[in-house]
Amino acid sequence: MNWILLIIGGLFETGFAISLGKAQHTSGREMWLWLIAFAVSVCISMYLLFKAMGGENAIPVGTAYAVWGAIGAIGTVIAGIVCLRSP
Repeated sequence: MNWILLIIGGLFETGFAISLGKAQHTSGREMWLWLIAFAVSVCISMYLLFKAMGGENAIPVGTAYAVWGAIGAIGTVIAGIVCLRSP
């Protein structure tokens, strides 16, 4: 179960990076909606990372952080290419 939480947390890390990127390219109300999405994604991502590192089948902090960060980095690159038209 902890691995599932960690994977979902990594996907939310992708969400907060993309939200921040989208907020930079907007203004007004749309910018604030993207910033709210960013804040919610950060909170969920960090909470799931925290939960994955605790409990009965805890994932060691080094392993959890490396996997979480890798999922976020790979997901952000892919989402950036698809959603933000990054080169």
